[in-house]
Amino acid sequence: MIQTIKLAVAGAGAFGIKHLEALQHIGGVEVVSLVGHTLEPTKEVAERFKVPQVATELDEALAHPDVDAVILCTPTQIHAGQAIACLKAGKHVQVEIPLADRLADAEEVARVQQQTGKIAMVGHTRRFNPSHQWIHRKISGGGLHIQQMDVQTFFFRRKNINALGQPRSWTDHLLWHHAAHTVDLFAYQTRGEIVAANALQGPIHSELGIAMDMSIQLKSSTGAICTLSLSFNNDGPLGTFFRYICDHGTYIARYDDLIDGKDHKIDVSKVDVSMNGIELQDREFVAAIREGREPNASVAQVLPCYRVLGKLEQQLAA
Repeated sequence: MIQTIKLAVAGAGAFGIKHLEALQHIGGVEVVSLVGHTLEPTKEVAERFKVPQVATELDEALAHPDVDAVILCTPTQIHAGQAIACLKAGKHVQVEIPLADRLADAEEVARVQQQTGKIAMVGHTRRFNPSHQWIHRKISGGGLHIQQMDVQTFFFRRKNINALGQPRSWTDHLLWHHAAHTVDLFAYQTRGEIVAANALQGPIHSELGIAMDMSIQLKSSTGAICTLSLSFNNDGPLGTFFRYICDHGTYIARYDDLIDGKDHKIDVSKVDVSMNGIELQDREFVAAIREGREPNASVAQVLPCYRVLGKLEQQLAA
């Protein structure tokens, strides 16, 4: 009989809803608690997904006797502290990207995970998107080697809003959030260590207090290089585009879609059980809990990414 995993989801905004939608497609999973910043909007989301408990504080969900694990879709600045609280409460935890916005905090989560032995995973979704999985399998099979990755992460966010266009109570960050996707993916896909990293940033926004444009260069121990351009000033097309320049062909990935260098679409529909990267990420989290194993994108696996981000932050500050 399949063990039912009972979850709490913290965060009833854009990404909390993405996870709630994804979890509906995973067998043996029940969301028993939803935590949100304000009560009434959280109640509305809870009713939509038939979640019985609604709370405005994470501690209420952690005190729930049936909660086995927590998915955190809360503001970046509290990810690390909340992840540590979950682990110390005896709960497995998946933290939406980024794990933290300070290296010391990321390392503390890793330390507490080792201390408690609970599963701690980070939402590095690019590891799970079928497009990137297709590339990864080719590389793992020895039939493909990356020479260069060219990545563009472009949004238009001159106001403090989320992916649904709603006002945010916190400020997003190009380095600690959006660059984290590519820094981790580059190391994961090249199967090497990042041995060189450089960054430049544009002017600081007068109200948001963050750089709106950034450029990052990386080099892997395999010899492969990566150029990453990020902007909150780009007025379309929006999203992230990954160009893999390989020894045998060029491939362009955009979320769950993949084309080759000749603009021919590659069928990645059979790569995994879903075309939804968030669902596949959540499936891995649930499977790791059931099987008592380290998940792909565990805190330990992604910690090198945050060490690189920490070095880049020091460069930019200098």
